[in-house]
Amino acid sequence: MKKLYSKYDKTKIKDLPRVLFQGRIVVILTETEANKAVKYLMTAGILGFDTETRPSFTKGHQNKVSLLQVSTRDTCFLFRLNRFGLCPAIKKLLETKKVKKIGLSWDDDVRSLKALGNFKSQGFFELQDHMQELGVEDTSLAKLYANIFGQRISKREQLSNWEADVLSAKQQNYAATDAWACIMLYEEYMRLKETQEYVLEKVNDDVNDND
Repeated sequence: MKKLYSKYDKTKIKDLPRVLFQGRIVVILTETEANKAVKYLMTAGILGFDTETRPSFTKGHQNKVSLLQVSTRDTCFLFRLNRFGLCPAIKKLLETKKVKKIGLSWDDDVRSLKALGNFKSQGFFELQDHMQELGVEDTSLAKLYANIFGQRISKREQLSNWEADVLSAKQQNYAATDAWACIMLYEEYMRLKETQEYVLEKVNDDVNDND
């Protein structure tokens, strides 16, 4: 029986064992490469999605999204949108209903992606909405993963330069882990919903409300 918390104490995350995507990571630099990658992804049964944006330290300025990461269970593609934009193949992937697509706070990502080109986001499963059905109120990726799996997703690279000429190994691992983690959370959510093999501990006081 798994124990879940309505709110997870952020200070406990640092002591958890770190989880890291162990599969293949492919960096996509051109539209031609994107076409091939999307063709492969369209045959997958399930995909995890996320985006990264170069941080802006100027008040009122927001950079355009730099990276779209799309992962299967064992392969993650990192589409460097700052290089080639939102090409037709990626729009097709974002719009298809034929592949199960999992996102977290996906509406925010959609708004960022639409700054690069218009599309109709379809076929996405929003983890934040459904995790709340289990009584889980904290819906940031780090808190969700800690709560559901008792493992830590490092956010150390979040504010790094996502428009660097070459993404470091740490950046690639960070980006891939975030997308892949969406699949892991979805599959565990579905298992718990079906089996009811969990108990929820209600945390009434304010436990590190800031994500």
